[in-house]
Amino acid sequence: MTTIPDDARSHIDDLAAFVTASPSSYHAAAEARRRLEESGFVPLVEHDEWALTPGGKYVVVREGSVIAFVLPGEVTATTPFQIVGAHTDSPSFKLKPKPSTTGAGGWWQLGWEVYGGPLVNSWLDRELCLAGRIVTLAGEEHFVKTAPIARIPQLAIHLDRQVGDGLKLDKQQHTAPVWGLGDAESADIVAVLAREAGVAPEVIGGMDIVAADTQPPRPFGADDALFASGRLDNLLSAHAGVVAIAAASPVEAIAMFAAFDHEEIGSASRSGAAGPFHEEVLSRILAAFGAGTEDRARSFAGSLHVSSDVGHAVHPNYADRHDPANHPVAGGGPILKINANQRYATDAHGAAAWQAACRTAGVPTQEFVSNNAMPCGSTIGPISATRLGIRTVDVGVPILSMHSARELTAVVDPWYLTRAMSAILDR
Repeated sequence: MTTIPDDARSHIDDLAAFVTASPSSYHAAAEARRRLEESGFVPLVEHDEWALTPGGKYVVVREGSVIAFVLPGEVTATTPFQIVGAHTDSPSFKLKPKPSTTGAGGWWQLGWEVYGGPLVNSWLDRELCLAGRIVTLAGEEHFVKTAPIARIPQLAIHLDRQVGDGLKLDKQQHTAPVWGLGDAESADIVAVLAREAGVAPEVIGGMDIVAADTQPPRPFGADDALFASGRLDNLLSAHAGVVAIAAASPVEAIAMFAAFDHEEIGSASRSGAAGPFHEEVLSRILAAFGAGTEDRARSFAGSLHVSSDVGHAVHPNYADRHDPANHPVAGGGPILKINANQRYATDAHGAAAWQAACRTAGVPTQEFVSNNAMPCGSTIGPISATRLGIRTVDVGVPILSMHSARELTAVVDPWYLTRAMSAILDR
């Protein structure tokens, strides 16, 4: 029997609500801001002057990214930062221009691009919604989310007798979903999205629309100890950061939560971790307290960034794909990610800081390192460390089915991660 603390179950229910409210990166940033404003955070606007006061709590959104921070009671020009970072986007599909197409048999279909590196086969035969933002010619932004509307149908085994030898999908030819039937002139997904936004189709100037699975997140398994959901990579970490920063009470450092868009495609955008957003916010905070170049360098030298992204739990059917000595297990607590080639930014000082935070929080932790024959992915950690020069440590939660339309974690691990983040932020 697996005993799950009530607080962990409450946390997982709240994570489920956060995922449901966040089918796109834009929705995720808006949901984070909504929750934080309800907790007393003051919203900031980038083109306004920022009047910051010690003890204040603030949140700012740039497109699909969100940064929130809590100032201690005393702030100087060299006060350091304690940062927890994450990302808001997930592998998916994004609508192309002229997205409404028709196929053989009178099927209405959609033209979309593959976003990031999804396990494409996991998206087959699922009812998908479309979500994101529409911008009118006047520059007005509208968030949209449709009901279940599209499905990528798999070819029947009778028409593909070799499928048992391995499914092979052409990303252009085989991923176009169906979403209706009828005459070609009536197939207009832009009109559907316009109705969702409450605007006329002819005033739409641009769209950023992605697909999302519509199956609700839920606990399952023996004793409901497991949790399945879309977009755990990386809304799990984003949610943990929102919960931790909302409760933060820093004493000596500025507590910060930063979640960025576009991590799954390299982070190189104005709202990505490789872009200017994070550095601009950090600089504006210090400038509000009289910091110059020397002061900023001293502040950054004393700061710490904990980059949190999901990692690989040992897979019971493919144990040989993992390092033989380091087997992160679901339910064993958050992982410390280590890579000799700096695909993760962890070094000895960062590892020690993380281990100390977990010990303070009373949560278990475990190490992750890749099998030498299996090159690992990367995170916002090395990107932020390179851009800012702030010591960075990479952590996360072990999951199965990473980059699937529906991923899997243990119920207790997101709760453990949040507690460790709180220990980081309350310095």
